[in-house]
Amino acid sequence: MRSISLRSLSIHIAFALAATGAATLGHAAEVDTVLRTQAASGAAVDTLIVLRAKAPKALLRSDGDYLERRRALVEMLRATADVTQADLRSWLDAQGIPYRAFWITNAIQAQLTPAQLEMLAARDDVEAIGANSSIALRMPAQEEASALPPAPDAIEWGVNKVKAPQLWAQGINGTGVVIAGQDTGIRWTHAAIKGKYRGWDAVNQVADHNYNWHDSVHAANASCPADSPQPCDDHNHGSHTIGTVLGDDGSANQVGVAPGAKWVGCRNMNAGAGTPATYNECAQWFLAPTDLSGANPNPDKAPDVINNSWGCPAEEGCTAIAGTEIREAIENLIAGGIVFVASAGNDGGSCSTIGSAPASLDNVLTVGGTTVSDTMYTSSSRGPVAVFPGTGTRNKPDVIAPAVNVRSSFKGSDTTYGTMTGTSMAGPHVVGAVAMLMQINPGLKGDPVAVANILRSTAVPLTTTTQVCGGIPATTFPNPVQGYGQIDLVAAFAKADKIFADNFEAPPVQ
Repeated sequence: MRSISLRSLSIHIAFALAATGAATLGHAAEVDTVLRTQAASGAAVDTLIVLRAKAPKALLRSDGDYLERRRALVEMLRATADVTQADLRSWLDAQGIPYRAFWITNAIQAQLTPAQLEMLAARDDVEAIGANSSIALRMPAQEEASALPPAPDAIEWGVNKVKAPQLWAQGINGTGVVIAGQDTGIRWTHAAIKGKYRGWDAVNQVADHNYNWHDSVHAANASCPADSPQPCDDHNHGSHTIGTVLGDDGSANQVGVAPGAKWVGCRNMNAGAGTPATYNECAQWFLAPTDLSGANPNPDKAPDVINNSWGCPAEEGCTAIAGTEIREAIENLIAGGIVFVASAGNDGGSCSTIGSAPASLDNVLTVGGTTVSDTMYTSSSRGPVAVFPGTGTRNKPDVIAPAVNVRSSFKGSDTTYGTMTGTSMAGPHVVGAVAMLMQINPGLKGDPVAVANILRSTAVPLTTTTQVCGGIPATTFPNPVQGYGQIDLVAAFAKADKIFADNFEAPPVQ
């Protein structure tokens, strides 16, 4: 679809939704049982109102470059929300109910009284109403951290393990690629990552945070103001994960896999507590970053790959199996050509312990964890993952990467480092690997499927584990313990380079 105005597209959307009967009449909305329990106290409850109407993506063209497709997708999603939320937003305004509307998943967050909840549940245009709860420090469970000042190892063990230095020697370090982190925030002035922030102008020594940072928490705490106008971190977790992707202070602290890449960030957890609304808001911002006022969205400024070292369990309002509250937002990010990497979680080592989105979702590149001795991290969550009740399972994780005693940047000061253990540390190694593959073969930008296939097909299985999950032998790959195995950048480089060479058309001889 060629780029047209939102007004014109809204007219197309209105006709398309009317023709397809997008709003199913006479069906009451599904209301989360947890939400009903919360509302029984009589107090207003934080809710996520999901509308029935979905963007008619059949109207979108599949050809054109990925940036053109992303622009068309964003226009379609925004126009769908604009048309189908209008009546509900008018009702909320009339009731004096503050709300926050989303277009990436056609949903609205609002605080509702029990009576208002029942009125909305009876509306034909509302599909479901879920709880928008938050719980503390779920990133995922059992994550360990040490603030002791570990000795620098020059190039950290995980970076060496995935063979990043072999690519650095060939000039491959992620240059030209933008990575993103949605987490507890980021200490952007840290020596290992400041020079790699897309908003930093090293020549003029000034920062521009427009289109490079967003705070979806909207609440202050001891470390971050409300709607922080610049990147901040209230936990260490976000600074640590970004450091593992690309951190390098130019001296003795080479903590990141792809030090040539640039980063942008979004805070989706308040000291570790997130909700479906904060997760969806960051997803929306990544698909079409805005200025600091939240205006002028620009999908051309979206990142190429996103690190997601968090989980949305049932306690936070996400359905354990389907993850429907955040699924659509994630699927739209991937449809927009953005690679979505998610940590598997730390609820292992029993089978079927990848229990929540985003790690459980199909098109997400899910990462389990390993140790320095090439064994599985004991608590790394395993598959298989239930798809829907009665419809079978899917194999997760996809790949594995270093996760134990990983040293990276901390938020304490611009030179503070610390170690953390968990699959949250494994995911960033894979994000760095994705950045390097995109530098090798720029044609991989906008093609998450191709990127995932390269990393899966070149991974090296561990021979140290005999655990069987889902009835799949430990010697068969992929399996629900380690997927295809540990990522190997040298092998992935060779495959990505070959794909690039095979598809490169040399200019005709004059």
